Amino acid sequence: MLIRWGICSAGKISHDFTVALKTLSHQHHQVVAVAARDLKRAQEFARTHDIPRVHGSYEELAKDQEIDVVYVGAIHPHHLRLGVLFMNAGKNILCEKPLAMNLREVQELISTAKRNNVFLMEAVWTRFFPASLEISRLLSESAVGEVKMVRVDFGVPILQTPRAVQKDLGGGALLDIGIYCVQFVLMVYNGEKPLCVQATGVCLDTGVDEGMIVTLKFSGNRMAVCIVTMAVELQNEAVIAGTKGTIKIPAHMWCPTSLMVNGVETQYPVPEPALPLNFLNSTGLRYEAEEVRQCLLKGLKESSRMSHADSALLAEIMDEARRQVGVVYSQDNQ
Repeated sequence: MLIRWGICSAGKISHDFTVALKTLSHQHHQVVAVAARDLKRAQEFARTHDIPRVHGSYEELAKDQEIDVVYVGAIHPHHLRLGVLFMNAGKNILCEKPLAMNLREVQELISTAKRNNVFLMEAVWTRFFPASLEISRLLSESAVGEVKMVRVDFGVPILQTPRAVQKDLGGGALLDIGIYCVQFVLMVYNGEKPLCVQATGVCLDTGVDEGMIVTLKFSGNRMAVCIVTMAVELQNEAVIAGTKGTIKIPAHMWCPTSLMVNGVETQYPVPEPALPLNFLNSTGLRYEAEEVRQCLLKGLKESSRMSHADSALLAEIMDEARRQVGVVYSQDNQ
């Protein structure tokens, strides 16, 4: 089964996603169209990636009949509008994380997907890396006993990046990079809703969070701590501590290429890119793309590995953490 991809937005992550698709079989994945608000950018993107069709608006892309799935690589304040546009046109969607700005918007996207009977998945690429699949396998076999504590940190100095600090662009540490920490905890605890969310953080003058510490308490005296910051470099590791041992993801936990299980390390390298990438290990975006293909082969409208319920719970927790720290977006007041 061939998946014909349309790329929405000609930005950095769309470039990396398109490069990643080239590491998969041409019989299985092909990019057939790209759209951007600026036609020249779309044309340049198409030349770089040998894409046959170019659209100067997202509305044109939605009308393109020769597309099976749209990859939405635009910034997150646009996800709701674009997701609704494409799904109302009958398109399946892989939407970059965060799926939307808050739980209300996530629920609207999910209901739109169900109403149009199309596939929708939040592109939390971390979940589909071989190392992440191995973590889930180990936990299902209780390889480290009962998990009692999960600790994840993600810190990179990106305060000079406008997208990261401007509120109208969806800036803030939690939505941009902290989401990786929270989703990891939920993956470890099998999508269970925490009993308690406690967050403390510091905000920039722009009104977005520079950094946050989120503590989650689960049933059975299990806990998790997420530490996120846009100001400094952290170790960017994840640790799962159980009664019989430890699983550790060394840097970089959001795109893992190695695992340490009770001190024994295993490597999971990603393929080499055919073109320069903007972000670390971005050929690992291939794994989420293949997950979409596998789901469509089975006639599924969501992935069990990153389900609609997973996306909703992720948004709900981040909403509560933002509420406690005092980060409010315009979308929260609608």
